Amino acid sequence: QVQLVESGGGLVQPGGSLRLSCAASGSIAGINAMGWYRQAPGKQRELVAVITFGSSTNYADSVKGRFTISRDIAKNTVYLQMNNLKPEDTAVYYCSARRVTYYWGQGTQVTVSS
Repeated sequence: QVQLVESGGGLVQPGGSLRLSCAASGSIAGINAMGWYRQAPGKQRELVAVITFGSSTNYADSVKGRFTISRDIAKNTVYLQMNNLKPEDTAVYYCSARRVTYYWGQGTQVTVSS
């Protein structure tokens, strides 16, 4: 099993920044990508950003230029730096890890509001 623990969510004003962290532990051998998804109330879960273990990245169009995903190999941790946050970024953000199947964290709330 893979355990994913997210941290770093919270309340921020529009234009502000947050950094989410996701630490992976357990049977992490064979994981080939990690990423962030989000789900707003009444909406489907959507991909925000993903990083493969070959270090390629992919972003949702809505966050390109504002969010950056990165990885600390030694710490088995993935980060999501979120800048210039907008109210529409408000959602529960979930960390994921991909092997043959997907593993999910418990989610962390991000609220962008004045």
